[in-house]
Amino acid sequence: MAQKAEIRSTLPAKIQTTLSNFWSMSLIFSALMLLLRVAELTLVFQTHAIRVSFREVIGYSLFEDITWILYFLGLLLIFHVINSLISVNFAKWFTSSWLVTALLVQAALLFYFNKTFVPLGKDLFAYNINDLVLTVRSSGVLNAWTIGGLLIAFLIILYIFSSASKYIQFSTKVSAGFTIGTYWFLILFFFIPISDSQNLDEIKANIQMNKSKYLSEQAFDYFMYTNEYYFDFYLRSINDALFVKKEYTDPVYPFLHQADYPDVLSPYFDSLTSAPDIVFVLIESLGKAYSGKGAYLGSFTPFLDSLESHSLVWTNAVSSTGRTFGVLPGVFAGLPFGERGFQELFEDFPNHESLISVLNDNGYESTFVIGSDVNFDHQKEFLEFSDVSQIIDIDDFDSKYNQMPPANGFTWGYGDKEIFTNGLNFFPRETENPQLGIFQTITSHDPYLVPEREFYSKKFEDHLENYLNLTEAKKAEYRDYQNIYMTVLYADDAIKDFITAYSKKPQFSNTIFVFTGDHRLPEIPMASRLDRFHVPLIIYSPLINRPTYFKGMISHFEITPSLLAFLNAQVELKLPEEEIWLGQVLDTSKVFQSRIAMPLMRNKNQLMEFLDGEYFLSDDQLFVITDGLNIDPINDQNIKNKLTGEFEDFKNKNNYTTQTRKLLPTEK
Repeated sequence: MAQKAEIRSTLPAKIQTTLSNFWSMSLIFSALMLLLRVAELTLVFQTHAIRVSFREVIGYSLFEDITWILYFLGLLLIFHVINSLISVNFAKWFTSSWLVTALLVQAALLFYFNKTFVPLGKDLFAYNINDLVLTVRSSGVLNAWTIGGLLIAFLIILYIFSSASKYIQFSTKVSAGFTIGTYWFLILFFFIPISDSQNLDEIKANIQMNKSKYLSEQAFDYFMYTNEYYFDFYLRSINDALFVKKEYTDPVYPFLHQADYPDVLSPYFDSLTSAPDIVFVLIESLGKAYSGKGAYLGSFTPFLDSLESHSLVWTNAVSSTGRTFGVLPGVFAGLPFGERGFQELFEDFPNHESLISVLNDNGYESTFVIGSDVNFDHQKEFLEFSDVSQIIDIDDFDSKYNQMPPANGFTWGYGDKEIFTNGLNFFPRETENPQLGIFQTITSHDPYLVPEREFYSKKFEDHLENYLNLTEAKKAEYRDYQNIYMTVLYADDAIKDFITAYSKKPQFSNTIFVFTGDHRLPEIPMASRLDRFHVPLIIYSPLINRPTYFKGMISHFEITPSLLAFLNAQVELKLPEEEIWLGQVLDTSKVFQSRIAMPLMRNKNQLMEFLDGEYFLSDDQLFVITDGLNIDPINDQNIKNKLTGEFEDFKNKNNYTTQTRKLLPTEK
């Protein structure tokens, strides 16, 4: 009888200890999480020039954090109680370890956001370990100091949590009150969700969101929802208002079609007497926001600006992806994205044609030049599938060339001036065959360390004063991003040197140059959700007889079909009878209009945007697009349903192609 009484007296004490231990640690954890939020907002507003105020975001930011804290603690409490049945000390150690880890992850995510101005989501799972290490090293944070600091921070915070119960103790009633209150609020938030009514501003929404909550939701979505498809996509057509009417020929190959792509470029060129050389210059992180006529941040590319008066210029052009991984498949083949970008299908590429392969079939020789490792993002595999004649990358530079300044011992490779100078040793080749050259730059990429820093620091100040004519107050906003803008100025100078050198070659008079950015960089706050895709597109050539600005909305997808239609009209190329291009043709309208329909992949694993005509669907929100690619929210359920259906249809086709590899029949 005495033994039973002892058991009855021990159980309440064990419950009290278990709950008290948990809530003493959780109280400290909650306080530190809220302090991290204050630190995050302070850092963001000190680092970035943004159009929202601290007061506008602090309220909902704290609400986001509190809901995440309650969700996390509510889940962790279940494990804590279960573990306490084994051992109270084990439960305490297990819980404190997870609390410390959650704090360090939150701290890392907020620093990532402050640097990139993009929250980390399911794109984390799209890169292999080597690419992840390269990306982290490029930021300059992967070094002995940061690793050692994280380890020390982990141990210190772990000690604080482990000692919490010595100084903070709660009675059973208080602990039970915390427990009941937590789950009551979770149930309340589930049935009565609260959201920011002004969340259409992406910058504001990204600042306010709890970064750990966002990553957790993205991870859950990535691992729990498979890319299923329904074999009914062939029933839907979106041809109504588009330039090119595509006749889809085989539901087993959902992107395969016959189409008459009209030649829209010949009216602006002299008649060709022979096949021209074509040179692409793919400029890292070159967004329309800071390049060319109408750049709302002011242009930092004075040489490209001067070329515009001799060129065909599209002021409303978009990339197909928000990162570099999509530039080659988008520009040269108009390909679907797969799950994580088309190049991630490298182990077993679906059969496909590209501008490179079609030109090769017509006697062209091709050269690709980059100053970094061409294996990154599996670009090499994509180029080799297209039978590029030669590839020049980081391993093909002599010792006389200097690599870019390192960040903690890491550098992406050679700067843009070195890329063009070395590339001209290999291209154009001494051959009678027409040639395709592709130059891809790298300097205007994180960590944004420009060669000749002293020179470009002075040039940056002179550019603010004499080219942009800014006031002293306005200059301060630009100096926050001085390192970035200096790399853009450097890239522009590199292009100037390249064109100057190329103009002295005999091939210059019969060459067509295509300049575009792969995406807009995210570190400078964006004006809208479409701004990340808004890039310059310039076609420059001595063969152009009618330089013109166009306002018709176009994308990278339109480049290959338009060039092939132009070359076919001028020099009678042999073209495939059936194609898989997702694009239309370049719109030569002088007034704004949009006659394209396409998905946009924000980051790897993030297929979240779709546009059709002048409407843009992003994160289940509908916008109307106007000149300059400005977007305004609208409420039109019929249009939203239409775009949602088209988007789902594309995703079905995309997933089907990813799983079956049925893109282009091998006999085509």
